[in-house]
Amino acid sequence: MIEQKGFALVLVLWVLSLLTIMAGSFALSMRREAAIVTGSRSNAQAMAVAESGLAVAELMLMYPDQRQRWRTDGSIYQIDYATDKVRVRLLSETGKIDLNSADQTLLQGLMAYAPVDDKLQAKLVGAILDWRDEDDLIHIEGAEKNEYKDAGLSYQPRNKPFQSIEELQLVLGIDEQLFKWLENRVTVYSGQSTVDLTQAAKEVLLVLPGMDAKGMDPKSIDQYIAARRENAINGLPAPPFGASAASQSGMSSAIENTPETAVNDGAPQGVTTVIAEALLEDGATAIIRALITKSDSPELSPFQVLKWQRNSVGDGSLFTDEKDELLVRQYAEPEFNN
Repeated sequence: MIEQKGFALVLVLWVLSLLTIMAGSFALSMRREAAIVTGSRSNAQAMAVAESGLAVAELMLMYPDQRQRWRTDGSIYQIDYATDKVRVRLLSETGKIDLNSADQTLLQGLMAYAPVDDKLQAKLVGAILDWRDEDDLIHIEGAEKNEYKDAGLSYQPRNKPFQSIEELQLVLGIDEQLFKWLENRVTVYSGQSTVDLTQAAKEVLLVLPGMDAKGMDPKSIDQYIAARRENAINGLPAPPFGASAASQSGMSSAIENTPETAVNDGAPQGVTTVIAEALLEDGATAIIRALITKSDSPELSPFQVLKWQRNSVGDGSLFTDEKDELLVRQYAEPEFNN
């Protein structure tokens, strides 16, 4: 009788232990599911805020008053909601190096600053030239059919202009790290052999060839960027990249011999890259990177989207101390309600 009672007690304890484990497992599972739901909701909310930033950017690119119109020179604008905020950066493609129009000297200058071995720089320039030209003649240290075959690749150069910057990833020698570095510095939409210096972002100005010879060191470039931002804040056109800019901003006379570039009034010129990053109160973030151009049917939509990427890392977050130096204006969300 005593043995039966002892067995029953052990059985009860085992059942209670099993139920406790099941309850704990269920509670843990519910907490995990709740966290997933909360995370999904935050991510969706952050993406919606980022999309709102893109919509506002399109509105401000068409703003009638040039003094209030958003600039496409890498400037950053911020919109504050009740608890969340979004930053928007605009980059004109005319302020980048065109892969199809840039000459060998400009490409060499670009690659001189690339995060690659010195010996690889000339090969990359030759490979880019061989990819876009119409013949099978190989440039010095370039790459045509045989070089791709020897590298074990099943394709060869297109011998046609680049259709997108993503096509660069097919060029012999260009890996993911190098492409990420090039992404904000090159374009296929400019159609110009030169760069519009008044629209170029700092990362582009720093890699243009001949800057050192013209006295444009990184410090002088920072001074020009600061002067351009100050003009944007005050509703003035971008200062010319030359002697006039030096006199307007107090910059060093070292750039007096730099050719001036036509002043851009800030209106959308051709194709523009818009980067919108949302930051919620709980720390959730979302980034949208869109390539837009003026629409052929403005009565339906003022802009046409050529490319759309979600959570594209690019050159990092817009919410950093470095990017604070590019912030032109901070808006409260009610300012756009009318």
